[in-house]
Amino acid sequence: MESVWICAVGLFIATLIGAAFGFVFRELPHKWNDTILGYCAGIMLAASTIGLIVPAFEMGTQWWWVAVGVMMGAFVLNLLDLVTPHLHHLTGLDPEEHTNNSTLSRVLLFVMAIALHKLPEGMAVGVSLSPSTTDWSVAMGIALQNVPEGMVVIAPLIVAGVSKWRTLFISLAIGLLEVVGVWMGYVLGTASATMLPIMLGFAGGAMLYVTSDEMIPETHAHGYQKQATYALLVGFMTLLLMENLL
Repeated sequence: MESVWICAVGLFIATLIGAAFGFVFRELPHKWNDTILGYCAGIMLAASTIGLIVPAFEMGTQWWWVAVGVMMGAFVLNLLDLVTPHLHHLTGLDPEEHTNNSTLSRVLLFVMAIALHKLPEGMAVGVSLSPSTTDWSVAMGIALQNVPEGMVVIAPLIVAGVSKWRTLFISLAIGLLEVVGVWMGYVLGTASATMLPIMLGFAGGAMLYVTSDEMIPETHAHGYQKQATYALLVGFMTLLLMENLL
């Protein structure tokens, strides 16, 4: 239980730290933004495979159940893509048409789009902390990527005309959504040892979907794909080294 609280609070704080940086550096150039997101994508790839999918296969369960879990994780995220408003230009650095009097419903729709990523990420951490498979690499990886991610979600809100106080409230809500996800994943993963490998695969598939559908295309959209690719490799190796050292 203590480890779950530590991770939940740590993820929340990492998101807030990123949001604080976002208020300071609201116009991060594409060159640096793509590099940072590429690094985060590498971390996400390592966390989903090494921290979730590989341990699921090592539990001795029939391999096809884990494979089904991975595909279902991606499929569920794909369905959520279709039924919720989705922001593919996550950084908000591209010119967009915005009004200065955004309604509350528009802000809530934006929160829903961010929740599409945050809730499954939190669940992935919670599942990885289940007693039979405690693995801190997923939590560390997502915490690391929460800081730059927290930065890049601030700019669209400011550009859309959302007040600073409301933006702060949304940042808090995003962090709390991830905390809820951690506890949901932990409870579900602890409730059934039989289902745990499938759930680990599900969480890994969801993370892989977000990485492939969101993060990598964004880093390749502005002409800086080479440095973003090298940053991805560095991010992947960072988590791999952390896993081996710890």
